[in-house]
Amino acid sequence: MSESLGSGAPRPPQTTLRHRLAELRGPAAVPHPLDARALAALAANPGCRRRALLDGAGVDKSALASKLGAPAAFGQSQFAFMRGNAFEAKVKADGGRELLRLLGIDDPGTVRVPDLAAAGPEGRAARTALALREATGAGGWTLLDHPMLALEVAGSPAYLEPDAVVVHPDGRWTVVEIKSFPMIDGSADASKVGAAARQAAVYVLALERVAALTQGAAVAHSVLLVCPKDFSNLPTASVVDVRKQLSVTRRQLARLTRVEEIADALPEGVTFDVEGCSAEQLAEAVEAVPHAYAPECLSACELAFHCRERARLAGAVEALGRSVRGELGGLTTIGEVLAVARGEAGDPDDPTVEAVRRAAALRAEALAYAPARAPRETVECPC
Repeated sequence: MSESLGSGAPRPPQTTLRHRLAELRGPAAVPHPLDARALAALAANPGCRRRALLDGAGVDKSALASKLGAPAAFGQSQFAFMRGNAFEAKVKADGGRELLRLLGIDDPGTVRVPDLAAAGPEGRAARTALALREATGAGGWTLLDHPMLALEVAGSPAYLEPDAVVVHPDGRWTVVEIKSFPMIDGSADASKVGAAARQAAVYVLALERVAALTQGAAVAHSVLLVCPKDFSNLPTASVVDVRKQLSVTRRQLARLTRVEEIADALPEGVTFDVEGCSAEQLAEAVEAVPHAYAPECLSACELAFHCRERARLAGAVEALGRSVRGELGGLTTIGEVLAVARGEAGDPDDPTVEAVRRAAALRAEALAYAPARAPRETVECPC
């Protein structure tokens, strides 16, 4: 990486977007796959160009955050990962007997389970699309174990791998999500179910692209969520309607700025090569890409702590939440808001300015009439 982001000779035109993204990622870096969970998080914050570019380029954001000194404090533990794999293996054992039982199929021998092996994600996606068309034309039950789906996101391809897809005899395709969190008395944790629904909506969106080219096919807008029953390891299932999540995901992904437009706007010399750059160089490169931080990012993005620190240093109102940011209109920094509240700045005819000053007056009035707190009594220890 050059010492200055604006130095160096003009970059020659690149023949492919893939070449440009490889430059940004680093010559030796393996592209980090963009999965459905990351796509769901990206759809929840479509205005963040930083995440769109890093995800599109396949940058390992966890490694990048660690190099910047702000590692992510979330993620699936090794124990939870192993438990999830063990439960999925149980559900799919014996040709998927337990899964087929949940679908109401007593004889697994009547269900086709095609081989989806192929070279590379492109080959697997093509093989999956062919298997879906063949299964729809055959008119029977078909179970696709870990199919590969392709979805274009901001001009960059993403390859997604759902746990399973079931093709019904009438041509319907149903996404199956297998999770290891328990379903107690027929219900599970609402936040976990919501996250699973958002993730499944991405799979449904990708399946719709294939179904549009397949005669007689239709993608179900409800997914089969399979979880352990109560406190046992026995699988149980619930049908989850994802129409709302699908609508939001489709709209938000369509709003994303194309990756090549973001990349073309970068200064010369920008790279996110974690192995080849220092922390200072990476921080300079990250700051070259606009971001849209919100507190919700803390549970969805590996760079959230780094972005929060920068937002706080800049006094940006985004650090207070999207709802607060929306209410403050053209006031973009906390300093501006405080100056308006004190009457030192702002147009009195502006409704936002009027609302801020009214809130400041109400706060001052409440503090003036609040009774003084009695001093806390100290209690000596009898021992």
